[in-house]
Amino acid sequence: MKERILLVIIICCLTLFIYGFQSYTRWGLGILVGLMALYAIALNLAYKIKSRRLMKNPPAINEDYKPFVTVMIPAHNEESVITNTVENILAMDYPNFEIIVIDDRSTDNTASVIKDLEKKYDNVKALIRQEGAFPGKSAVLNDAFAMAKGDAVLVFDADATVKPDFLSRLIPALEPKDVGAVQARKVIRNKDANFLTRCQNNEYTIDTHCQVGRDAVKGAVELRGNGELIKREALVDIGGWNNYTITDDLDMSTRLHINGWDVRFCPDVEVYEEGVIYLFPLFKQRRRWLEGTIRRYLEYFYPVLTSKKMSLRASLDMTAYISEFIMPAWFFIEVGIIAYKFIIKNAPPQIWFSSLTLGGVIGLGFLTAAVYALKTYDKMKLSQAFMQAVQTTFYLFVIWFPLVLFIGAKIIFTKKDMKWGKTTHGLVRSEHALIKAKENLKLAKQKAEESLKSAKALAKENIKNAKDKIKIILKNR
Repeated sequence: MKERILLVIIICCLTLFIYGFQSYTRWGLGILVGLMALYAIALNLAYKIKSRRLMKNPPAINEDYKPFVTVMIPAHNEESVITNTVENILAMDYPNFEIIVIDDRSTDNTASVIKDLEKKYDNVKALIRQEGAFPGKSAVLNDAFAMAKGDAVLVFDADATVKPDFLSRLIPALEPKDVGAVQARKVIRNKDANFLTRCQNNEYTIDTHCQVGRDAVKGAVELRGNGELIKREALVDIGGWNNYTITDDLDMSTRLHINGWDVRFCPDVEVYEEGVIYLFPLFKQRRRWLEGTIRRYLEYFYPVLTSKKMSLRASLDMTAYISEFIMPAWFFIEVGIIAYKFIIKNAPPQIWFSSLTLGGVIGLGFLTAAVYALKTYDKMKLSQAFMQAVQTTFYLFVIWFPLVLFIGAKIIFTKKDMKWGKTTHGLVRSEHALIKAKENLKLAKQKAEESLKSAKALAKENIKNAKDKIKIILKNR
């Protein structure tokens, strides 16, 4: 309830502020966009400076720092992929780790597959959650943490794959005393499948660009769920995962920062996952991500402002990052106010100029950042980066802008859903099943129509034959 009340208050205050601000200038959104641009430039410069410093003076790696790591892999209806994932992770060259594979109330054969893996490999443990267990991925991870032996916990999705040196390269970033967690870069494995998977990978690349900047200033770097490494001490300090959140990674990131822990990002260590190849499952996944993002800001609004342990850099960075959600809300509210003045108060058409201009500026600014990110991290040529940046800008506008409005209304008018979403390939399988069912229905209709046509033709033929026989009988009389 407090999340609803706070969101309503924020929207009302923002609307009143924009309405009053327009009495002085119609370029209020421009000020916000300008501040965002300046902050983005500052992050980029910080990363450049950090990169040059590391090239001149590479950090010494403590080869003796090899803590025992517990790898956790939650799985729900993943019988087709879980074996490949586990065996891929077993191939890591890191010497000290165990794997806990958790079946979360699957309705397929996942539990049996996991039990077979436990019998086959000494350092694989199976945890089978029964129907009626507390829902949500966080609850799954908490159950596994209770039996974990590691000094650090590494979380993977059920479709994750990594290179053998993944953990060996990731673990040094966790050693500093103030570091509570480390996030690897996420990459879409099937990025060339279609337009959507390509845009998702580009979206991840843009996120990488943002994360390295935040890491360079020791800002509020965020965990991304897949390929996140967390120190046990930090987990115990914040009380484990929050069972009542729908995005465990974002919630944990925020609580780690509030408690004074640093979160680092490693762009050179990659974890691969499947992208969603159909639009409806993609909307479903992104809807959950966005809802979790907005809810955690509402839930931790006061602790972020008042925490004495949270660094000033992290606080300022998190505040600046919130602007990416304020901006679309501001834009829609401003357009609504202008439409009201134009229709009701007969304001001149020129009143639209500032919003339309700023809309173009926002799009151009994002396009420029996307081109830079794709060139820098995916090593694309300028022409290829530009074309893909245009596509991705359109994709993000279609996906994220409507969802901001939808999620705002959902938080205000509906209860929070604690179901944790399937991994992307699970959504793809659901979509495959739906498409197959539609195809079968279409074939059944076609067969029914053909059978009906045949029956009508046969009936007409029988009627004609009967008439002919009657005519012959009458004629013979």
